[in-house]
Amino acid sequence: MTNSRREFLKIASAGAAVARLGVSATPEPTVGLIFPPANYPMPPEVHKMYPSGIRFLGTGVGLPSMTPEGYDSVIDKIVPSALELQRQGANVISVFGSSLTFYKGAAFNKQLSDAVTKATGLPATTQSNGLIEGLRLAGARRIAVATAYNEEVTGRLVAFLHESGFEVVKAKGLGISLNIPKAAQDGLLEFSAGVKESAPSADALLVSCGGLHTLDLLVPLETRCKVPVVSSQPHGLWNVVKLLGVSARVEGYGSVLARG
Repeated sequence: MTNSRREFLKIASAGAAVARLGVSATPEPTVGLIFPPANYPMPPEVHKMYPSGIRFLGTGVGLPSMTPEGYDSVIDKIVPSALELQRQGANVISVFGSSLTFYKGAAFNKQLSDAVTKATGLPATTQSNGLIEGLRLAGARRIAVATAYNEEVTGRLVAFLHESGFEVVKAKGLGISLNIPKAAQDGLLEFSAGVKESAPSADALLVSCGGLHTLDLLVPLETRCKVPVVSSQPHGLWNVVKLLGVSARVEGYGSVLARG
């Protein structure tokens, strides 16, 4: 028996052994997420939406506050964080934190993902891209916007949406500068629905801030408001998973994710 034949049989036997153990010989496709806070736990939305078949890695940049000054203080940490995720095995990367990526406008949002791709050689996106892609898939034109942010940051989101081709007919924020209080999360459905109901001409509702847990609110909000709903965490995840070249479609969490 030739050496090449022996090597082939050894490889085949190893592959069969791996299969018998129920372990894939091919590494799972891996998403790298750059979070605004340091030491941020993987959001529960990740495993609700994509419970198997995809690995998720995360790292944080230590955002001190959801203000332009706070964002400026951590922007230089994004590329080093991306390089760390690449080292750990990420195949694609998303810069999470909607406001961290939209606060200087549409061109800056693109520059962030381009800088990550240039440094790592990996496909990259941002959470803000997930908002825009979700709104476009929903066919939105006139948007009601509910945010966690203060008035200045909410205004910067409005400017970003206008640059991206949407008309904002109503925008209102919760005035939060960093951590989301339990009372704000508990009252999020009523707050968000109230923003839409104060803007009857809006054909979509956007709920913005990656720190808000919105996945389980998408269907109740769509049922109540009668329009598609797009939000930061779910649609940011959906947007980056598509970069892997796999289906990112998720049933049971609103009309946009079910179509994607």
